Amino acid sequence: MKKQVWVWLLALTAAVCFATTLIGRLQKVAKATHLLVGEDTKELLRQQEVPAELYESFCSYEKDSGYSRYDYLLGYLCTEKDGQKELDSYLELLYGYQASRTRELAKAEQAVWEDLEYFPIPLSKADSSIVVSFENSWMFDRSFGGNRGHEGTDIMASFNARGHYPVLSITDGTVEKVGWLKLGGYRIGIRSPSGGYFYYAHLNDYAREFKEGDVVKAGELLGFMGDSGYGAEGTTGKFAVHLHLGIYINDETGEELSVNPYWILKWLEKKRLHYQFT
Repeated sequence: MKKQVWVWLLALTAAVCFATTLIGRLQKVAKATHLLVGEDTKELLRQQEVPAELYESFCSYEKDSGYSRYDYLLGYLCTEKDGQKELDSYLELLYGYQASRTRELAKAEQAVWEDLEYFPIPLSKADSSIVVSFENSWMFDRSFGGNRGHEGTDIMASFNARGHYPVLSITDGTVEKVGWLKLGGYRIGIRSPSGGYFYYAHLNDYAREFKEGDVVKAGELLGFMGDSGYGAEGTTGKFAVHLHLGIYINDETGEELSVNPYWILKWLEKKRLHYQFT
């Protein structure tokens, strides 16, 4: 009789453990599904809070796994976990239950990160005191032209003189837009091979006569930092000299999403070219 009781208790314990594990897994699946189908995921993609050293880690993770660095980026944004084992477990859930959606989102991450080559402002060979600075000002309030969020990062010049600092292309790509915008002044927009749109605004002038469809290479001189914009063509002096960098991606419906460039720029700080300017 005692043996039967023990067998029954063991079976019950096993059933409870199985049910607990199943419930826990279902809860994780529910959380994963919620993140992937709601507005939450778009907001995570837009914020891009990915410290530079973590991106380097994700690049190393992909070497011995079936997931790409862009999968790991997505997993990190959704969970704030950065260990490979934890992320592998989470990605297994995502691909198991939302494979198509997960691939779309990983592709969006690829559009942001895949083609990055150089920081947009080079170092001066001649004068090391000529520097720039930037902070995480993405979506700060702006009022010119109506209340709006600041869709970019401003790279500020330590030497406030228009036409002084060279502006380089961060990526290879194709010129998609060029010329005057009331808000952006003289600007140029470049579509990179993986689909990211890189927007450089408030230029003083262009390095050459760019036109839509022109091919540019990473590190190519686009123009010079200025203070153009906030008025009719040719308007200057409404603000300090700086480069406004915006990064945009298109979601699966074609809607354009602004991405926070701050974290991308922090990673690119180690990837700066040297130019001869004083």
